Amino acid sequence: MNSAATQTLDDTRHASRAWGALHIFGMPLPIFFIAFAVMVVAMFTDTLPSGMIGALLVMMILGELLGFIGDRLPIIKSYLGGGAILAIFGAATLVYVDWLPADVSENVTQFMKGGGFLNFYIAALITGSILGMDSKVLVKVGSRYALPLICAVFFAGLFAVIVGALMGFSMQDALVVITLPILGGGMGAGAVPMSQIYEQLLGQPASYYISILVPALALGNVFAIIIAGLLNGLAKRFPGLTGDGQMMPGVEIEERKSSFDLAKLGIGVVAALTFFTAGQILGGFIPLHPYALMIILVAVLKIANVVPESVNESASQWFQFVAKNWTFALLFGIGIAYTDLGQVIEAITPTYVLIVLAVVAGAAFGAGLVGKLVGFYPIESAITAGLCMANMGGTGDVAVLSAAKRMQLMPFAQISSRLGGALILLISSIIVPMFFT
Repeated sequence: MNSAATQTLDDTRHASRAWGALHIFGMPLPIFFIAFAVMVVAMFTDTLPSGMIGALLVMMILGELLGFIGDRLPIIKSYLGGGAILAIFGAATLVYVDWLPADVSENVTQFMKGGGFLNFYIAALITGSILGMDSKVLVKVGSRYALPLICAVFFAGLFAVIVGALMGFSMQDALVVITLPILGGGMGAGAVPMSQIYEQLLGQPASYYISILVPALALGNVFAIIIAGLLNGLAKRFPGLTGDGQMMPGVEIEERKSSFDLAKLGIGVVAALTFFTAGQILGGFIPLHPYALMIILVAVLKIANVVPESVNESASQWFQFVAKNWTFALLFGIGIAYTDLGQVIEAITPTYVLIVLAVVAGAAFGAGLVGKLVGFYPIESAITAGLCMANMGGTGDVAVLSAAKRMQLMPFAQISSRLGGALILLISSIIVPMFFT
């Protein structure tokens, strides 16, 4: 055999070994694509199980596939959030172009919303991430967090008014129609109650205001995810601006290192669900979102050292399991159930887009600038106190932190989305009468 043929054979063997070494979701490619083929056949023979089994299979297989691709596409992986953004908008595109059977997308939507998978995921992240933290760290960081949060709101409004004025857009509309819904904490905690406030104060039905608020919310969420990916790229170029997932110098939120224990996972599930349910109970008496009440409850008990260390450890292990195995699945579900690509496209006019971008950029800038002044790393402060105010609540928090590669910051992201969202509802009830009545 001549040298050229030998080289070709060697190259073929090398390529074969390289493909054989690739894994998606920890599975060799051939095994993964067998699972993929089974899913596709079930979809198009109308034999895909309904409920949790069919929904979770679709979400995990397609979510992991899109995440795998997104984390390897040169520009997307470096600056646009990688697999996180591709999992969300890839799923939304499949629905938009009717490539996903309607009954499959309906089943995923029902599992995400009616089945409570999003709440299940967030409950694990809130409980495990807070209980897994050092209580002294929680106190030291939390006491400084209010100022960057407030300044994120101020700079978001300021940037929106400036850009709106340059584009011939009224200050009232820039603030009330665009800025407030973007910062309002998502659909359920923000846009829906905000539309009811507008209905009471302005007279049109709430459904009318929802149609106005949602495009700003959806487009703002897109920019928050994109800017999160850009900040992650900026952090790599200027490491002095970031704590690599830690909020402030000298204070580390470390991943708990312990031996994996199946029994602890069960305890962690019960702990997460118990705290989530307690938040719902408190929500019946206290006019705050149950997520916010859950955060406060878990944090207070953690700071008071009431929760046994065995439960803290179990909740932390369950959080790590959920984050590792279901993040791309959840992001795919967010793309199906919560991301209307048509609304995003309809909102894309140059003026509207620039003002939305100004809101999100202003929130990140204000939070990063003031966060540095109070001792936080500016990039972590910009992501949590800024971008997580400007996304779609719990769904946006997962997407933004995934794009920024900083999922351990979930407790602070949730403070921004839930407590910050409550602050925006209060502000909207004050500002709207000033401008429009």
